[in-house]
Amino acid sequence: MFCSRLGARIVASSTVIVFEARGLTKVYRTGEVEVHALRGVDLALYEGEMVVLLGPSGSGKSTLLNILGGLDRPTTGSCRFKEHQLTDMGEDELTEFRREHVGFVFQFYNLIPSLTARENVALVTEISKAPMKADEALSLVGLADRLEHFPAELSGGEQQRVAIARAIAKRPEVLLCDEPTGALDSKTGIRVLQALVAVNEELGTTTGIITHNAAIHAMADRVVYMADGRISETRINERRLEPAGITW
Repeated sequence: MFCSRLGARIVASSTVIVFEARGLTKVYRTGEVEVHALRGVDLALYEGEMVVLLGPSGSGKSTLLNILGGLDRPTTGSCRFKEHQLTDMGEDELTEFRREHVGFVFQFYNLIPSLTARENVALVTEISKAPMKADEALSLVGLADRLEHFPAELSGGEQQRVAIARAIAKRPEVLLCDEPTGALDSKTGIRVLQALVAVNEELGTTTGIITHNAAIHAMADRVVYMADGRISETRINERRLEPAGITW
């Protein structure tokens, strides 16, 4: 992998494939009704890149992310993480894969109300092989001065950044984010995006962000557009925009 500086941002370029999905389909059945969430998706994610998956609700973004992260299985097709074929793994193997290799950030923070920010993050470090300290993870997302605050004492954006710190504290190779700014106003959302950029640049974590917010595409190395369960277009950004320059 090599890095080149564009403006104030480091843009990573790599030919090392982290995820490779081929011919993914996903069909949900309720009685006689079939819903086709994915319709033959091919996708590769590369080491150290930031990818935004953009599309309206129902386009298949979350289903694709869940399959990449080992939270769901495709109906047909294959999904590989490096040398590991996820679609051949049993439930115990998928659990180990998620625990050791993937960090998740969702729209809702899922913090434990009775624990401080530091304690919420520390929960993950207790089950990881080589975690960073909770203080270090919180500092990386700009919360070094909020370690002892409980979730109720934090703003929505701060709670989301605690969730990001919790996800990265185990040093995952991949960070998958599902609408991480969906419940936030633009000013707060930008702070969350800045935290994701810091993780991507400083740790080299391959980062996938799914969103329906078209403005976010400018901060990615690559943008994957989805519609009706298919990838309709892929674009490469020659220059990644700083989150502070994004408006929506």
